[in-house]
Amino acid sequence: MHFARLLRAAGLRVGSDRVIDCVRALEIAGQREFPLRREDWYWTMSAVLLSRQEQRPIFDQAFRLFWRDPKLAERMMSLMLPQAYGRAGKPEQQQSQRLTDALFSQKEEAPETEKLELEARLTFSSREVLSRMDFDTMSAAELVEAKRMLSQLRLPLPLIRTRRFRPHRAGVRVDLRKTMRESLRDGGDIIPLVRSAPIELHPPLVVLCDISGSMNPYSRMFLHFLHAITNDRDRVAVFVFGTRLTNITRQLRHRDVDVAMQRVADAIKDWSGGTRIGHSLREFNFKWGRRVLGQNACVLLVSDGLDREAGEGLGEEMERLAKSCHRLVWLNPLLRYDKFEARPAGVRAMLPHVDLFLPVHNLKSLVDLAKTLSRPMNKETMQWK
Repeated sequence: MHFARLLRAAGLRVGSDRVIDCVRALEIAGQREFPLRREDWYWTMSAVLLSRQEQRPIFDQAFRLFWRDPKLAERMMSLMLPQAYGRAGKPEQQQSQRLTDALFSQKEEAPETEKLELEARLTFSSREVLSRMDFDTMSAAELVEAKRMLSQLRLPLPLIRTRRFRPHRAGVRVDLRKTMRESLRDGGDIIPLVRSAPIELHPPLVVLCDISGSMNPYSRMFLHFLHAITNDRDRVAVFVFGTRLTNITRQLRHRDVDVAMQRVADAIKDWSGGTRIGHSLREFNFKWGRRVLGQNACVLLVSDGLDREAGEGLGEEMERLAKSCHRLVWLNPLLRYDKFEARPAGVRAMLPHVDLFLPVHNLKSLVDLAKTLSRPMNKETMQWK
């Protein structure tokens, strides 16, 4: 039961029914000549408590730490020795921070007489201060709380009507083909009208995030926000660029945020380097534009506009990108300053081709972004024009 609580605190969905089934499975497995071994416990519990393959890394770490591996001391001693990996390369290690927090957060609660009752207005005030605090000025504890709040944010986009139809009782259009098929079942005596309505879908969301040195504190937090969006809805494509373009959509699909961020870090080779915005947009337009910019796609460009190449060819690529998508939104952390001016060459080349120009430097700016994108675009919402 305590092991199931640990898995639940680490983010795995383990209900009481699975705990009961796990106890029964262990009793059934123990009804044999030989006693249960450690491997028998592992495979029996994993078969009952796990529902997805991506949950196994968390389960393996929790099982090894909770049930005290007999060779744990030997491995701890081996960590103190120098290790050489040769040509094989360093093995991948994915340590879950959620599991660590779950292990050390299970402390004995104080008696009820010693508990302090906090007023609701103080709690709301701290959250409000945190939502307005800049990502670059947050402490380590505040960053952890901000990441937890980012995992709960969503980015709703208005539904668009497509040209395809689906059967619907209240549809205005009559589907003649399906109507004739239904009439043949009764010999043509009765002709039931089969109605259809247009299919409404969320438009694709494409994100281009700058990961240069000047964008480092903001891009890391924005990637946590993109992880929540990618696992909440379909048709989301995420690209990062510094001196080159990297597609990290597949890495962000993993439900465990720690594993996803580790895979993203392994995939990116130019983190916190220079910025070649024009070169990266040119690669995106010619290699990925036709694949991901169909069906009224919405593009989020996260960058400060500080280009190492002084905006060379950036205007042409921004114009091509704006004509290929339905809405182009530029999120710039420098816009948080009241005296922001479009002086850099990269900013002046990009600004005429965007539909929305919004800041992204704290939690409140991301909430405002979700509210803005949830409304249809009109002249009032286009702030920079």
